[in-house]
Amino acid sequence: MTRDRDTSAPPCRRLNEPHRLDLADPATLRQLWELQRAAYAVEAALIGFDGIPPLHETLQELRDCSESFLGIADETGLAGAVSWTRPDDGTLDICRLVVHPRAHRRGIATALLDRLDALESADLTLVSTGTANHPALALYKRRGFTPTSERRIAPGVTITLLERKTDAPANGQPVQTT
Repeated sequence: MTRDRDTSAPPCRRLNEPHRLDLADPATLRQLWELQRAAYAVEAALIGFDGIPPLHETLQELRDCSESFLGIADETGLAGAVSWTRPDDGTLDICRLVVHPRAHRRGIATALLDRLDALESADLTLVSTGTANHPALALYKRRGFTPTSERRIAPGVTITLLERKTDAPANGQPVQTT
């Protein structure tokens, strides 16, 4: 007996525009916490290390972090988020970029980073990711980020630090000066 497989594509869920997240709202906080646990579980599997701090963060620790957040939702709920800080030197430090596994490969990370670039221009933007997280590294490189160093965080596990200067804009194209 053979089974007919459903080969139709899953329905395309509509995304809303990236918007600021208010972590003082308990429902928003819970959705973000659940989103990052799902997303960092995928990264943990990719890099072979489950000690990623946000993977073990409590709701209270997330609420108390000093980061600003943007999120994007679909009909199911929060599908992705990005957070950042602004040290006194004006650097934009991207702290987290998470996409729910149900929403991979739908342009969510790109939409969040595009909105962040529009809101928070910076001469220097920093980000880091697991060296073995090849999809994240490819995304950042497409956006003009350059690896600057690697840091060992556990035996056999490194993170790659990347930076983008204003002469390397988000789309990776050189700046035209006249």
